[in-house]
Amino acid sequence: MKNKRIILISIIILILLITFSYIFFIKIKQNNNNIVKNDEIEIKSSENNNINSNSNTNIDNNKINQKENEIQNKPQTPVQKYGKLRVEGSKLVDENGDIVQLKGISTHGIQWFPQYINKEAFKFMKDEWNINLIRLAIYSESYNQSQNKIIEDGIDYATDLGMYVIVDWHILNDNNPNQNKEKAKNFFSYIVNKYKNNINIIYEICNEPNGNVTWKNDIKPYAEDMINLIHGINEDAIILCGTPQFCQKINDVAQDPLIANKNIMYTLHFYASTHKQELRNELLNAIKNDLPIFVSEFGISESSGTGTINIDEANKWIDLLNLNDISYVYWNLSNKNESTALLKNSTDKSNNWINEELSDAGKWFINILNNK
Repeated sequence: MKNKRIILISIIILILLITFSYIFFIKIKQNNNNIVKNDEIEIKSSENNNINSNSNTNIDNNKINQKENEIQNKPQTPVQKYGKLRVEGSKLVDENGDIVQLKGISTHGIQWFPQYINKEAFKFMKDEWNINLIRLAIYSESYNQSQNKIIEDGIDYATDLGMYVIVDWHILNDNNPNQNKEKAKNFFSYIVNKYKNNINIIYEICNEPNGNVTWKNDIKPYAEDMINLIHGINEDAIILCGTPQFCQKINDVAQDPLIANKNIMYTLHFYASTHKQELRNELLNAIKNDLPIFVSEFGISESSGTGTINIDEANKWIDLLNLNDISYVYWNLSNKNESTALLKNSTDKSNNWINEELSDAGKWFINILNNK
């Protein structure tokens, strides 16, 4: 009896041991499964994070590439393209020494047509007409300091748009540049000092000397004083110097050029209905003598600015200028009732013009600018 009890107790203990062992085994297995699942979750989470991270990186890279493409595809402004200009030999060149031909439009007198000196007009002409230069005409005879604000606005607009700008001291009815020389000194001293760090400004010191005025006795001494003044403030400034007889007798200069000739160019002006092969021969002779020439004003009417336009002669002029990389500026941006004005007399808008609002001369010149 005693032995049976011992056997029974042993069986019960064995069963309990087996049961506890099974439970323990099951528990361990569950824990291991949970660890594996957690590891899988962590791995998947890490993979997802990596995917998200890569996706975000790709998005950021795409944005950067898109921005770079936008910058690369955005057209350069003229100043971005050419940089700081200088004169080498008889040519105008860019900061890399490559020849540059500027093509632009001149305002009429700023005191009479100030409405066209606005940023929208300059931008329109740059973007739609492909000009890279604007010329601001300041009539020397009637200049006073009250005009400085509009001159500065014009320079600032051109600078903001990356355009080159000519500051034109517009000698005309005063004939001899020495007549208003003190005014010229005060004006250029002020403007050159204010903008001495600009690389886009060209200074034209006497538009069209005329009458009983010679190169040797009148224009050259005046030019020497003005060049010393301007280069004393900005030694790298490009200066345009007028020539006798409304800027036509350029070979008077070729025989007796300025000694201080760093960044100096001489101006030739023509009006196609009046000035034909005889004046083109004058230009060809100056080119032969390596004289740096800049056509800072021209029109296709008679020299008075009125009368008939002559497109055949105008085309001959443009072909010659293009062949020799000579820069040129058309006269003038206004709706004045004369045939050389770019706009019809009936056009009241001061910017964003359509073709129908241009004069016949204006339509011709815009086609020239757009190679049509």
